[in-house]
Amino acid sequence: MDKPLYDNSTMLKAVILIGGPQKGTRFRPLSLDTPKPLFPIAGVPLIQHHIAACVKLPQVREILIIGSYTAATMAQFVGDMHREYSVAIRYLQEFTPLGTGGGLYHFRDQIRAGNPAAFFLLNGDVCADFPLKQLWEFHMERPNSLVTIMGTEATRQQSIHYGCMVRESSTKAVSHYVEKPTSYVSALINCGVYVCAPRVFQTMAKALERKEADYYSGNNQSTPNPGYMSWEQDVLAPLAGTNTLYAMQITNWWSQVKTPGSAIYANRHYLELHRTQSDTHNNNILPDVFVHPTACVDDSAVIGPNVSIGAGCTIKAGVRIKESIILNNATISEHSLVMYSVVGQNASVGEWSRIEGTPSDPDPNKPFAKMENQALFNADGRLNPSITILGASVVVPAETILLNTIVLPHKHLTRSFKHEIIL
Repeated sequence: MDKPLYDNSTMLKAVILIGGPQKGTRFRPLSLDTPKPLFPIAGVPLIQHHIAACVKLPQVREILIIGSYTAATMAQFVGDMHREYSVAIRYLQEFTPLGTGGGLYHFRDQIRAGNPAAFFLLNGDVCADFPLKQLWEFHMERPNSLVTIMGTEATRQQSIHYGCMVRESSTKAVSHYVEKPTSYVSALINCGVYVCAPRVFQTMAKALERKEADYYSGNNQSTPNPGYMSWEQDVLAPLAGTNTLYAMQITNWWSQVKTPGSAIYANRHYLELHRTQSDTHNNNILPDVFVHPTACVDDSAVIGPNVSIGAGCTIKAGVRIKESIILNNATISEHSLVMYSVVGQNASVGEWSRIEGTPSDPDPNKPFAKMENQALFNADGRLNPSITILGASVVVPAETILLNTIVLPHKHLTRSFKHEIIL
């Protein structure tokens, strides 16, 4: 009888990379008052979905969150997660932004403490039906693997916006890796989810030595400081072709959260993944919907599909909401319509108003299409159609129309707007 690849005595860890406040600028204005990793999608903070996926494996004993947000910013969330899940969760703050590889290497001793057999590495801005158990088993079946990448297929045109991999058909070893190539390399892209052997830090040490030598010799002007390292370009790319880097291709749902429009798309899929029968007790609730227990929703309001309503919200009579996220303590007054929009916390929408955006979902007619994450402005300098966003504490008066409009926090509007940014 074959010996099992692992048992419950095996110890694993998970590391979630969340960047810092200087990153995620495309997510503004939503990230002005809530850090992007903590933005609620399907009713819970974005990276709580990562944590929930990790704790499904009993072998994961500790989860480390690495970023350059202040410890005070993350303290409440880490405390809440520690109480909710029976696993050790810690936040490790980078003293300066060190890149996707630099922060990981800087905290290598904390990751290696307790001698884990392997550790998961997850980018904080990805959303997925995370198949972590299968990824780990795939990794364990290849004893010489330093890193196993979770990959998925993209369209030929979109693949160049991601890390592209070429792999051997039989062994699944990655023979070539290019991060955001200038021309087509492969339709197999990096999902930003990995299993790593702890000995990968020896490879990272050599990569950092080369980076530091270039930095101090003045040869590499693009490196902001000597501890900075890119996981993708400085670690994964050189490992390709050495039979130590492997990729497991998935067909599960996967996406990134780069823009507010991608948050609406991710909300829909996470609601579908976590669907419960309790969502359908009211005929005016059209699944899939998340309503926080403390929210007050009038029975005549028609909610859904794809709606999340946060804590303390008030949704009054005759309201219609679809394909939207309503954040904590927002108020939507009588007979208003909200669709393809994000309403910020403590915002207020007056009665008989219409808040409407334009969805930016992947092209349904193209297999493997991903979110476009298009720029805010087009080549003519005009605002690209996108979801409508009301920042925190925005007040929209009665009988107002907002179409494809972004309103920064704390604005009191006095009229209707279309295709504008209200600063």
